[in-house]
Amino acid sequence: MNGKAYWKQQIPLLFLHFLCMIALAVFLWVNGNRPDSIFLVLAIWLLIIAAWLWKSYRNRKGILDELLCITEQLDERYLIAEVMDKPERADDRVYYQILKMAGKSMLEQIGAVRRERMEYKDNIEQWVHEIKTPITAMRLLCENHRYGLTKELLVELEKINRFTEQALYYARSEHTEKDYSVREIRLFDVVHQAIAENKYMLLQNGVSIELRETNDTVYSDEKWVCFILNQIIVNSVKYRTKQPIIKVYTMRQGSNVVLCIQDNGIGIDAGDLPRIFEKGFTGKNGRSAAQDATGIGLYLCKRLCDKLDIGLCADSTGQGTTLRLSFHVNDFIYQVQG
Repeated sequence: MNGKAYWKQQIPLLFLHFLCMIALAVFLWVNGNRPDSIFLVLAIWLLIIAAWLWKSYRNRKGILDELLCITEQLDERYLIAEVMDKPERADDRVYYQILKMAGKSMLEQIGAVRRERMEYKDNIEQWVHEIKTPITAMRLLCENHRYGLTKELLVELEKINRFTEQALYYARSEHTEKDYSVREIRLFDVVHQAIAENKYMLLQNGVSIELRETNDTVYSDEKWVCFILNQIIVNSVKYRTKQPIIKVYTMRQGSNVVLCIQDNGIGIDAGDLPRIFEKGFTGKNGRSAAQDATGIGLYLCKRLCDKLDIGLCADSTGQGTTLRLSFHVNDFIYQVQG
């Protein structure tokens, strides 16, 4: 509580006491009291008023500072009325009741918003699952009836499938732990799966794939890792050069297995590099070279990597970009594989 504001608030009360003291002094003087007696009475009055106001200020300041401290420590500050002591003063109880009513209203609003969000996510997930059926059917029809146009249709179907998967993973990204299936996986098996899911896009854009295969295995979720690789491959194709090449290899860093995806594309501007994992950030190249950039792909990759305890970093030196996925391997597995 601000002391200056408190004493400024007491000015009307002090002025009232000042008038009463003058009235008392005049009364005592008219009734023949000596000046020193009048002065003593006024001094005692003034001392009592000062002591009472000071004590009141200290008590109020202590209570309000403690309340402010409790509020600052709360993550959900609208619940302050639930943790604070019921005040003794009548006017404070009114404010206390207002806080409780406001907190209750806020909880009701939060509950309603959460229910709406859950319903929205459930609808998104249901829609994605339902739309996958006609996508798969169209893909089978195109693969069984090969001619010039179907190749282009297959590329577009791959793109539609990626967008639907992105919507599904975005809807689930807050609660990925409910969809985990962690097991031992061979990294290059997942790499082959990601390449197969984007094969028509890679063929259409003349992308060469160079794999330096190893038998490195890690414990993670195959589906989530494949999704992350899909986003990285799509970005490599999106920001490609005339003769695009994607190199995939692994290396050891201490007890970590690092999966590297390197391309020879246009690279990432040095000023944009620290922000590429931010939601909605497209950067200089995203605004010029890729008109369909959304800034969601790498954001989802980073978010999923954090959930799966996978390190993710990017490096770009003018031309080309290398993204590294770092998987932790415990000491026992490291010794067996080493």
